[in-house]
Amino acid sequence: MSAAAPGTETPQMPAIPDRIPVLPLHNAVVFPLMVTPIHVGQPRSLRLVADLGPGNRIVGLVALRTSVEDASPADLYAVGTAANVVQLIPLPDGHVNLVVQGLRRVRLEEIVQQDPYFVGRITPLEDVVADGPETEALKRSALEMFVELVRLSPLLPDTLAAAALNLPEPGPLADFLAVHLNLSLEERQELLETLDVRARLRKVTMYLARELELARIGQRVQAEIKEEMDRGQREAFLRRQLEAIQKELGLLDERGQELQDLRARIASAKMPPEVQQEAEREVERLTKLPQAAPEYSVIRTYLDWLTSLPWSVETPDRVDLAEARRILDADHEDLEKVKERILEFLAVRALRPESKGPILCFVGPPGVGKTSLGQSIARALGRTFTRLSLGGVRDEAEIRGHRRTYVGALPGRIIQAIRRAGTRNPVLMLDELDKLGVDFRGDPAAALLEVLDPEQNHAFLDHYLDVPFDLSRVLFIGTANITVGIPPALLDRLEVIEIPGYTEDQKLAIALYHLVPRQLGEHGLTEVRLRIEEEAVRRVIREYTREAGVRGLEREIAAICRKAARRVAEGERGVIVVRAEDVPEYLGPPKVFPEVLGERDEVGVVTGLAWTPTGGEVLFIEAALVRGRGRLILTGHLGEVMQESARAALTYVRSRADALGVAPEVFDRHDLHVHVPSGAIPKDGPSAGVAIATAIASAAARLPARRRVAMTGEVTLRGKVLPVGGIREKLVAAERAGVETVVLPRRNEKDLQEVPGRIRERLRLVPVESMDEVLREALPLPEVAAVHASDPPSS
Repeated sequence: MSAAAPGTETPQMPAIPDRIPVLPLHNAVVFPLMVTPIHVGQPRSLRLVADLGPGNRIVGLVALRTSVEDASPADLYAVGTAANVVQLIPLPDGHVNLVVQGLRRVRLEEIVQQDPYFVGRITPLEDVVADGPETEALKRSALEMFVELVRLSPLLPDTLAAAALNLPEPGPLADFLAVHLNLSLEERQELLETLDVRARLRKVTMYLARELELARIGQRVQAEIKEEMDRGQREAFLRRQLEAIQKELGLLDERGQELQDLRARIASAKMPPEVQQEAEREVERLTKLPQAAPEYSVIRTYLDWLTSLPWSVETPDRVDLAEARRILDADHEDLEKVKERILEFLAVRALRPESKGPILCFVGPPGVGKTSLGQSIARALGRTFTRLSLGGVRDEAEIRGHRRTYVGALPGRIIQAIRRAGTRNPVLMLDELDKLGVDFRGDPAAALLEVLDPEQNHAFLDHYLDVPFDLSRVLFIGTANITVGIPPALLDRLEVIEIPGYTEDQKLAIALYHLVPRQLGEHGLTEVRLRIEEEAVRRVIREYTREAGVRGLEREIAAICRKAARRVAEGERGVIVVRAEDVPEYLGPPKVFPEVLGERDEVGVVTGLAWTPTGGEVLFIEAALVRGRGRLILTGHLGEVMQESARAALTYVRSRADALGVAPEVFDRHDLHVHVPSGAIPKDGPSAGVAIATAIASAAARLPARRRVAMTGEVTLRGKVLPVGGIREKLVAAERAGVETVVLPRRNEKDLQEVPGRIRERLRLVPVESMDEVLREALPLPEVAAVHASDPPSS
């Protein structure tokens, strides 16, 4: 709503009756003597306008307290303005525009009629004018402030200042100023109800001071913005001029285009603000350097790295547990416990995508599928997979990057892997964590602590980039063969998932369903041209490979496929069938000779079980007494721990000499020789203590040890049998070698859950707590010779 100032000559004011139609106003207040347009659209108000006659155009304009469609008398303010309708303009939509001129303030005493529109009984109100110096001072102050406001505000025309100066009376002047100020409805209504002109001028002056301060602040802000824009436009203009000059001189060509491309790449990379600021600063440095300067290429390479990193590129996660299970089953045979843990990990990701969660680390022998498990997780999530080999890394800069001051500096391997993946949330596999080294160049494992800590890696600082990069979206997965080589602080950040070696049946299934079809495809063959029978594959497993995984098995199958491919290429027709007896023709004589049980029970020869990185093994531990001076001779490349186990075993047997029927002087007049075959292979660990003690007891008592009874466990001086590791692999080796009974520590019974059910069914498992129980199982001791661990040792 806008208003026009009254002229210096006002027409004669018409008489105002005591009962007039009342027109409610929404969010508007009309002041006396002001000419104001009003839009009328309510049905009740339109009916009022329709009843206005040529000689009866005086209405009461009263503001509404609330914005309601169907107003009641209680919604009207008590003070309004009696106004004359100067002009009435019908609109095409049925609404009407009125031009009214305020006449006088009036008080609405009561509503005497509500239908079809309001009619009210009113009382005219007169201004209370108090002439004097204070009134004149308020008037002059208000005029000065309004003139200044008109000068500063672009929304107020200059003619308003002249109109205000032509108003001699303080009351109309206050009303005129109030109309052109940005006031709320309540503030306007308060001024309308203020009959004391001096008080009204004081309030208007206060509102003017507020508006004038806002106008000054706005002008200052506009000036600052204009100055910034002018500076930017000036720089852009000068830059274009410089490019034009360089072009005329033949200097722009490649370099100018290169700088333009760099700026465009920075703008499109969507970097964080601090990174973009650093990149733009480096571009400005580049513009001031000649291309021949050594630093030019350093900065250019740095900007290439900054703009090529995926600062905002992210692949959405696709977590479907049923599909993930299908992928894991298709890619990996068995490994049920590992698959269940991975599905639990993915389920948490599905319920809470922003969760940081643990960092998985697959630990197991080579070739059991640790890396391919990471690839399966990436496929299940729909993420990019990338791998980072840490084997042999000894320089901390390989992780954190080199500083740009060095010649040939590059970012660390983490940042390189992120750029290679092309997304900021790949599945990044850290391979061979146990192969990290330490030397004078720093500790790479210490640098990985920040990388793998979810509380720190959101602002990982690579020394080359020297700006933070967010690694919190990366899904890190580690692999290792054993946990011994992983530093404790790093291991504490990992959730270790053990992946055991495969059994023979598992290797057979993997070969038939995965390895053979893959090798046939890689060698251009099909099952129509080459068929490898199941027994042939089993023979390859038994006689040509000794490993926990299937990597060597796949190489042997590839060798069979190569020879078959040659026969096909030379023109041989028909199906080539490889049977078990044909394997030596393709692979040569057997390479592995598994340990087999002897034909009969022997004195001093005991079947022991051992764990190796390639799986379980059967060891035949030998003990013999020869004339001598009571020395203990140990051979077979035994480590310190295994030698100590042999000494503890000897002490135990000597303490049980009476129960075994051995004269005490036997050990003083004879040397005891303990030998573990395969002497060129280092052996260590305490798990052979039970077997060594049994072999010594067998040799000393001249009792043959049962060859089909294998054993494992650590022995103490008191004859206690302590738990050991690798139970699953040891039982698999025992079953393969034809063992019938396995003696193991009772505290290892919990580990039997991981042993395949077929193995547990074929073996008789005997959990024990003392060596006396072991000897009763392994040696044909007389009943009277049975002893217990609680018996006092013989002197």
